Amino acid sequence: MNRIKSGVPGLDDLIEGGFPESSSILVSGGPGCGKSILCMQFLYNGAKLYGEKGAYITLEEGAHNLWWNMQRFKWDLLPLEKENMLKIYKFEPSIAMKDDIEGQTKRILEKAKEMGAKRLVIDSITAFSLWLGDVTKIRLAMYYLIEELRKMDVTTILTCETSGKKDELSRFGVEEFLTDGVIMMYFFPPHRSIFVRKMRGTANDKAVHPFEISDRGIEVNSREELLWESLR
Repeated sequence: MNRIKSGVPGLDDLIEGGFPESSSILVSGGPGCGKSILCMQFLYNGAKLYGEKGAYITLEEGAHNLWWNMQRFKWDLLPLEKENMLKIYKFEPSIAMKDDIEGQTKRILEKAKEMGAKRLVIDSITAFSLWLGDVTKIRLAMYYLIEELRKMDVTTILTCETSGKKDELSRFGVEEFLTDGVIMMYFFPPHRSIFVRKMRGTANDKAVHPFEISDRGIEVNSREELLWESLR
């Protein structure tokens, strides 16, 4: 099985060297836990270190705000954007999405195809799904999107907003079943931790591990474990 390096120090130690190629990974967590940082790090290091093009689809925060928020890190993003190695696209979900799931989903696929992306981030699948109205439509839209991306050999991270509780995997209760992997991120001040809930085709680590956010981004301490009971 081909592996796609996450670009996050310590994370690949937990998943046999990286994400399975063409897989879809759900990254869930509450506000401030580091989801967007992990996503941008996945794309940035993918382009910088491994020469793999990446697209960031944001359905909430504008591209300008995302660039601005990442200025604290030692990431030279501008040259990668100019070289068409890393692009941020702002999508505005609309009421029309309720009646044209396939058409709206194709807009995302087209952006990935246009630049020949090997890595894709959709931030967030929660915002995308809120416009669809019911769980059946959400499940259908996600299934279609994931299957089409798999055909394109794109490895995708989809973020999911939760309240931050340790046993809450997703917003709608279907996302974790449709994706190939689920990574939970927690922030109970002042501590941050990460847990790989599942990763298909992978003997993933079963423990909770602490991580830090520095000017280099997220670094997972794969050697230190936390008790599940210690998470509030």
